[in-house]
Amino acid sequence: MGLFKSAGVVPLLIAALYLGKWLFNFAGRAAGWHLTRNTKDRRKAILAKAKSEEEDYHEKERVSVKSEDPDWVEVESHPRGSATNGGQAPESWEGVVAFLHPFCNAGGGGERVLWAAIKATQKRWPNAVCTVYTGDHDATKSTILERVEHRFNIRLHPPTVVFLYLKTRSWVLSSTWPRFTLLGQSLGSLIMGYDAFSIVVPDILIDTMGYSFILALSKFFFPDIPTAAYVHYPTISTDMLSSLDAEVGKGVNAGTGKGIKGFGKRKYWQAYAHLYSRSGSDVDVVMTNSSWTQAHIQSLWGPYRTKRRKTHAVKVLFPPVAVEEIEEAIDLDGPKAVSREKTLLYVAQFRPEKNHDLILRSFSRMLHSSTTSGVKGGKLVLIGSVRDSDDAKRVYQLRLLAHELRIEDDTQFICDASWPEVLDWLRKSWVGVNGMWNEHFGIGVVEYQAAGLICVVNDSGGPKADIVVDFDGGATGYHASTEAEYAHCFAEALSMPEEATFAMRKRARASSKRFTEEVFAAKWAEQLGKLIEIQRSATE
Repeated sequence: MGLFKSAGVVPLLIAALYLGKWLFNFAGRAAGWHLTRNTKDRRKAILAKAKSEEEDYHEKERVSVKSEDPDWVEVESHPRGSATNGGQAPESWEGVVAFLHPFCNAGGGGERVLWAAIKATQKRWPNAVCTVYTGDHDATKSTILERVEHRFNIRLHPPTVVFLYLKTRSWVLSSTWPRFTLLGQSLGSLIMGYDAFSIVVPDILIDTMGYSFILALSKFFFPDIPTAAYVHYPTISTDMLSSLDAEVGKGVNAGTGKGIKGFGKRKYWQAYAHLYSRSGSDVDVVMTNSSWTQAHIQSLWGPYRTKRRKTHAVKVLFPPVAVEEIEEAIDLDGPKAVSREKTLLYVAQFRPEKNHDLILRSFSRMLHSSTTSGVKGGKLVLIGSVRDSDDAKRVYQLRLLAHELRIEDDTQFICDASWPEVLDWLRKSWVGVNGMWNEHFGIGVVEYQAAGLICVVNDSGGPKADIVVDFDGGATGYHASTEAEYAHCFAEALSMPEEATFAMRKRARASSKRFTEEVFAAKWAEQLGKLIEIQRSATE
């Protein structure tokens, strides 16, 4: 009789588990229905305003969408598989595509991807409205779009770009979570995600900053809304875990895995890696910016996506780089070629992971070495955007370091440079530098190549695997990890024979054509087309 009673408990437990799961899913759908109903009027107002601005814009400018930008990237109108037989033409899709990018006005490489993606979307689906969830309350629509054109030379069509201002961006700041930062920011992103959905519920949601937990929240609320992730850098990776045992050259956490505290940190990271893997399991379309990022995302998200029966493979979509514009502006030879200076150029945001300290020390080592007298007179120029007071403080500290290393007279800091100013330095510099360990891709490195600079990059991540690779039978630059290696590569790059230098410049420029804006636009349209088909199928 006791055995019978025990056996009867098992079905009850199974039923309870299924009931609990059903109630959990029901709660999510109920909350999603509530959010959709509450934001319906705002959604209608956004669409109506976009339509009104479109009419006013064309009346004022008296130009068509296509003729407003003579350099508008041409994308094939009907890529294979983007429309069903007898269905609506893909250009006539009129939904709301939401881009989750709360720091859209930062001016970095990730922002270039955002704006290029919106531009490609506007070209391919001119009737779609592109909304951007942002926390940049100090910037209006006009100031943001002006900065986009000023910083990236990307001109967007204003009527169909809408900025939705978040109130909860502070929840994802690292300063908000001085302890357990990774987990805290991810949990904080859920608050920010709810804030975003409380403003308007889109037809398609695309994360371009790495907030995969918000995509999971979206699926919890709105199972039928297609989601996509453009992953610049996995929030956590096996490389990060291995860096805990490293001493140098492995990022800001190198060597922190020792002792009891290090053991705890390792276990915490492993637990977080599991949560992060689950958060990406239900994303419909996943794009990564490099083969290095793709490999990590496949190892983390892949097994769970397989269980979820996600059919779209993780695709590499290299970020768009202004290769053609740089080539047109900078001649490598001929009457318009500018005489180059012995300048090492490092274009990167002033963030800790960009490792400016390593570059300063390596440059000092080269200048003060008795074996590099042939490259005396070299100069280091650091160009980067300053996002906040922390970045400004970092620049100040770097200036102090340059003074301590006795290279302040040979080092120049340029903050928040305009694109024309960056282009001028690309034109006249000799070497392009990258110092970040496991840089996810390295847009600046491609710009170096397009400008014909000799690249000296970190021996890791995208710069090593995808960009500074052998091309057309020869090298396109140098790889380095340590201070000594960087100093040696700097000296080599500055002292190569003229013929060898010119040949490397030519190979580097030819290699950079793999990363054009045109290539990005075509591949972006293909991936977005998949999302539109999913959305159509869900609403039919």
